[in-house]
Amino acid sequence: MSEFEDKVLRIVKKIPPGKTMSYKQVAEKAGSPKAWRAVGSCLKKNNNPAIPCHRVIKSDGSPGGYNKGRKLKIKKLKQEGAQIKEL
Repeated sequence: MSEFEDKVLRIVKKIPPGKTMSYKQVAEKAGSPKAWRAVGSCLKKNNNPAIPCHRVIKSDGSPGGYNKGRKLKIKKLKQEGAQIKEL
């Protein structure tokens, strides 16, 4: 795992239930503001249930992708009370 990927996972692990961050916000916080696609790639590979990847959404408020399926991501976010934009 690269240093960037490690930073991304540590940042995402700290997102509390009911809150979200955009891929861009995670990239910025990890020190690489233009690496939002790399954030998505990193999260796509993650299988650790302690890392709440479902809490990372697109900048427009829509859910984006999820390695366990978009429907499950939306379900989890709704259960936590997070605000998302469904397209």
